[in-house]
Amino acid sequence: MVVFQQMDLAKTLQRQGGFVPGVRPGKPTEEYLNAVISRITWGGALFLGIVAILPFLAREMTSVAVLTLSSTGLLIIVGVALDTMKQVEAQLTMRKYEGFLK
Repeated sequence: MVVFQQMDLAKTLQRQGGFVPGVRPGKPTEEYLNAVISRITWGGALFLGIVAILPFLAREMTSVAVLTLSSTGLLIIVGVALDTMKQVEAQLTMRKYEGFLK
């Protein structure tokens, strides 16, 4: 929120002739953008909290004393998997295939 408020995006949008469809320029745009950023931030924080707690819950549910899956490792695995999917999809698109996700 600190970075977003420093950018003063609502006034910049208004100066450059941009707008958010369905929202009046000025203060309503600023309130709308702040509300959207707050929802995105809460959603991301909730997701990261779940990812951080997930290895502990898995250890308790499986009764495995040594579970070497850490929260950081889980984030890295998900990041690598998403990046790999994007690269494969880009290669398929470049070769004019429909894609394997569809």
